[in-house]
Amino acid sequence: MPERNVTRLFLVRHGATVLSAEDRFAGATDVELSEEGIFQAERLAERLADDAIAAVYSSQMKRTIHTATILGRPHNLTPTQREGLREIHHGHWEEKTRAEVETQFSEEYLAWEEDPYTFAPQGGENGVSVIARTLPIIRDIIVRHRGKNVLIVSHKATLRLLISSVLGFDGRGYRDRLDQSPACLNVLDFKDTVRARLMLFNDISHYKDHASRSGNRLSKWWGKLGE
Repeated sequence: MPERNVTRLFLVRHGATVLSAEDRFAGATDVELSEEGIFQAERLAERLADDAIAAVYSSQMKRTIHTATILGRPHNLTPTQREGLREIHHGHWEEKTRAEVETQFSEEYLAWEEDPYTFAPQGGENGVSVIARTLPIIRDIIVRHRGKNVLIVSHKATLRLLISSVLGFDGRGYRDRLDQSPACLNVLDFKDTVRARLMLFNDISHYKDHASRSGNRLSKWWGKLGE
């Protein structure tokens, strides 16, 4: 239990999907959980079963609703859907693999690699837009459930941007410095609607006995580390 008057947010990325396994851009694509993703969510539900969860929230995407439903079941809670918790929209990159995007939209991709916080592909969103729609929801949840535990199921980029913002990191580096594995658990304690402390980050010990290594799904910056 968090200390009195501290609101604890359990921030969870949805479980794995077929498209995430194929490394496709699928922010606005409404894809289902894979069997692996359901397994991951069920293990996390077991882990959190003894925590006193006051409410469960999710975006309106099938993969987050399914994950949140599994997590809410031990607490007899039905997820409240908030549209603003959705994933970043990749515009005309949607459903294409990273390799396809690099080839077909090379100039856009290079601009996005350089600054995903303020640049967006055609028809898509940038990181600033995601923060603008997400932070007011987080504030509202904290006000509604002050001093309680609340579970929020969202998406990879959205969670990285949100955590960067509330902890005061430079949002331009969210893809370089932060990762979010499928069905991972993050815990943030809020003393009020502004001051937050990170208690746990990108933890997947409920289904995997070791942390994943940073791979080629992060920005090209990682490829320069060994040079």
